[in-house]
This record gives sequence, structure tokens and C-alpha cells, in this order.
Amino acid sequence: MTLVQLSEANIIGTIIAFILGLFIVPYVISFSEKKGLMDLPNARKIHSHPIPRLGGVSIWVCTILSFLALIILSYYPYRSLLSGLLLGSTLMFLLGLIDDIYCLEAKFKFIIQITIASIVFFLGVKITNVYLPFAGIIHINPILSYLGTIAWITGISNAVNFIDGVDGLAGSVITVSSVSLGLMAISLVPSDGVSSLIAFILAGSMLGFLTYNFHPAKIFMGDSGALFAGFLLATLSIMYQMKTFDAKMYVPLLILAVPIMDISFSSLRRIIKGISPFVADSEHIHHKLLKLGLSQNKAVLVMVIFSIFMGWLATNIAASDTTKYFFYAVIISIVMIILNRYAKTGEGK
Repeated sequence: MTLVQLSEANIIGTIIAFILGLFIVPYVISFSEKKGLMDLPNARKIHSHPIPRLGGVSIWVCTILSFLALIILSYYPYRSLLSGLLLGSTLMFLLGLIDDIYCLEAKFKFIIQITIASIVFFLGVKITNVYLPFAGIIHINPILSYLGTIAWITGISNAVNFIDGVDGLAGSVITVSSVSLGLMAISLVPSDGVSSLIAFILAGSMLGFLTYNFHPAKIFMGDSGALFAGFLLATLSIMYQMKTFDAKMYVPLLILAVPIMDISFSSLRRIIKGISPFVADSEHIHHKLLKLGLSQNKAVLVMVIFSIFMGWLATNIAASDTTKYFFYAVIISIVMIILNRYAKTGEGK
């Protein structure tokens, strides 16, 4: 696959995923309403009326169908680690979907997440090296490799789920993170066609979903969408780390700064209080911004601007020549958001 074909695949994949989202999400909304699969308001949540919670179905369907469409168009990015990404992300999606419908216990979900992450580890997606100042690259033993990989995949998957508490927040952060990881995969020598393609398709699927998820949201992504996207971000960052042999392997920490900070502060706060880190509360970063008096849109804007800055910083560190493409993607996304707001205003009138 040449560089020109790869660029075409990224663009086409993003467009296909976005367009599919525009058409599929309304059907998911209608299905959820008919079946009563709604997210009900309570003391911890900020929405005041039931909202469909199966948005993850549309995100997963758009991602998989877009990938299959590219295969039909002869953009087949074969790689041995591809099975780990597709199988693991699908299993994580199914786990979230079952939780969205039947409300599983947190500890049980965590055990299944560890199992899924273990399958992916044995399929080859794993952290094998670390970079230490003055020591260079160090190859870690299999036990530490396993523990580090499991902790990263389960941690990021749940971290993305944690920030899904305000309309449009998780989807926006996921979009920025996906574009950043996609550009970083392109900057590798040789470039990682699989990672970049999946990252851009995920961004397109998320933009299509966001059309219906910005405040006031018509649908939530639920655990199925958050765990699916979080898993892909975690494994894509591992695949980048596997091909990087200097301090740049830590750049994904910048890209995923928002979910990492939120889950770190939340878990530490709960442990200090003597409660389980799995117990949900209303003290996440976005909740604190709302308590400061910010509206939902302003709270999302603050966190997304920070995410964009960290994404720009990461792509600039990884490869400065990809920074312009990062800004192109941001500008296009902003234009789409503005058009979406005008469309909703017209619909309301």
C-alpha cells in the first residue's frame, strides 16, 4: 500500500463512517425508544428525562462496516495484529452492550475486561519495551509485560467510560484522540497503515454519533460505545509504542491526558475515602466544572480545548510535519459541529 493509497483510505474511511453514522443513529434511537432501553435520570446524572443509551451500537456498526467497505474497495491493510484489535474491540463492545441492557456488576465487568485484554495480549498486542532516561530501551520480562498491558487496556477503557458524563464530552475527546493517534501512526517509519486507518474510521464514526449527542443529547453512547472506543484507543497506543524505541513511546500519555487524569483523580479520591474505586459518583472533573457554574457546553469546550492542545503537542513531538493535518482535522470537525448546531436550531424552529 503506497502513501497515496493510505491517505485516500484514511479520508474515504472517515467519510464513509461519518455518513453511515448520520443514517444509522436515528434508527438506533427509534429502536431504543420502542424497546425501553433508556438511560433514566437519577441523583448522580445530570439529564432530566430518559434518553436512549445504545449509541455504542451505531459506533460499532459504522466502524466495522466502514472497514469492510474499504476492503471491498481494495484498501486491505493486512497485518497480523489486526485480529487482536477487531476481536478485542468487538468483545468489549458486546460486554458494554450487555451491561447497557442488563446492568452488570462492576467487579464482574472488570473480570471480563481482564479476560478480553488477556486474549488480545496473547494475540500479540502487548507492551514489551520501556524507555528509561540514561538507560535507553529496556526489554521487560513476560510477567511485567502482561501486567502492564492488562493495566493499560482496562485502565484506558474504563477511563473513557468515566468521562462519558456530559453531552458530547466523551465523543469529542475520543475524536481528538483518534485523529492524533492516526497521525502518529502515519509518522512512523515505516508507517502503520492498520493503526492509522482504524483510528480515522473511529473518528468518523464518532463524528456521526456526535451529531446526535451534543447538548441536548438525543442519545448516549453507553458502556458499549465507551468501552469499544476506549479499548481501541488503548490498543492503538500500544501498537504505536511497539514500533517506537525512544522517549516518544510515552507520547500517547499526552493524547489520553483527559481520561487518564479523570480516572486517576477519581480512583485516588475514592480510595482515600475508603470506598471501592468501582463505585460511581458525581465528582468527576466535568462534574466539578458544572459545579463552578459552567453550562454543559462550556464544560465540554474547556476539556476539549485541553484535549486538542495535548493532541497538538503530541503530534508535534512525534512528527512536526503531521501537525498541519491535525489542525485540518480540528477545523473540519469544528465546521461540522457548527453546521450541526444550525441544523438543530432550524429543526427546533
